[in-house]
Amino acid sequence: MNGIGKKTSVERYKFRKLIESLEGRQGRGTELVTLYIPPGRRIDEVIGYLRQELATASNIKSKGTRKAVMDAIESAIQRLKLFKDPGPTGLIVFSGSIPQNGEGTEKIEVYHVIPPEPINFFLYRCDSKFYLDPLKDFLREKNIYGIISIDNEEAAIAVLSGTKVLELRTYTSGIPGKHRAGGQSARRFERLREQALQEYYVRVAEHANSIFLSYPEIRTVIIAGPGPTKEVFLKESMLHYRFRDKIHLVDTSYASEEGVREALEKASDILSDLRLTFERKIVEDLMRRVTSGSSVVYGLSSVRDALSRGQIELLLISEDLDLYELVLRCGNCEYKAKEIMSEEELVSELPAKLSQKCPSCGATGLRLESQELIVDILLREAEEAGTRVELISSKHESGEIFLKTFNGVAGIAKGRG
Repeated sequence: MNGIGKKTSVERYKFRKLIESLEGRQGRGTELVTLYIPPGRRIDEVIGYLRQELATASNIKSKGTRKAVMDAIESAIQRLKLFKDPGPTGLIVFSGSIPQNGEGTEKIEVYHVIPPEPINFFLYRCDSKFYLDPLKDFLREKNIYGIISIDNEEAAIAVLSGTKVLELRTYTSGIPGKHRAGGQSARRFERLREQALQEYYVRVAEHANSIFLSYPEIRTVIIAGPGPTKEVFLKESMLHYRFRDKIHLVDTSYASEEGVREALEKASDILSDLRLTFERKIVEDLMRRVTSGSSVVYGLSSVRDALSRGQIELLLISEDLDLYELVLRCGNCEYKAKEIMSEEELVSELPAKLSQKCPSCGATGLRLESQELIVDILLREAEEAGTRVELISSKHESGEIFLKTFNGVAGIAKGRG
């Protein structure tokens, strides 16, 4: 894997959350500064460049815009002074006046990011939002795999990357089984059948070429299926020459969609860089431990209690766990309570909860003091406990099973098989 692909699932999650947070920042006008500095560029040269931009910004006619732009540039300069050089991958700075609660509540916010891969360009930009496209590109999976699962009756073509099945298409041959009668009619039937099979192989190959060629980064093509069909298909189907040195044959009991799933399991060594393969193994191991009676902790409160006691070796969390921990406080007394709610419940139940009387003093009108994603809380508690964490996507079958079966949270206890 390259760049961000080398990072752990937790690092990838935090990187993605950072991008989402920056994407939510919006200025009133072209007042937000984005600065990309490649490795090897001297910091003092960049500061000199920004001072020139500062002088240019002093000529902006609008007093409010002028002050906002100059403050953003000056804040970026101050942040750069903390660094001796951009480092081996470069340095990215975001600075600007961000409204906190409507017009007139603007506050200068400054962020710096160390990119996971070297950036090869210098960029200074003022806009109403931060320029994030190069950062988003770091999250894009660089390793892409193709699978063709085929027998004489049906086929499937899949494209996989990271934790996602990017494409999955199925085809049928429409060819009847072998003719059992003897004589001349049987021979004629077999000739027609062989011709139809050849046309079917060519048709599947044409679809595969069309799909796979739209992914220039494709790394490996697996041809799977029962019996010798895959070898015959490879010989006669005219797959594009670009894939010839990337092909691996894998024996499976099934073709089509089921064959794709089986190929993922049988070719796990070939697909070792595919995050989907890794997550499938983790969930399968978790299910094996549950059925064999090994110690697995699940249920949010049980997991958090075991974490606090340092009893969990590996914590599994669904990336799509949509639960929040809310802190409700009474404005009249010291009463405070915690609630766990889903995104849907925040809309449907929270307003009624806040309108209830305080259980302690009877005053009306509780207030929401804080709201935090359970995923972020679990990550923090796991870090404090020194527990390894893997985030599981629900964009594939195993991840969906994990989310539904364990409500998206489970832990493997220390020292257990």
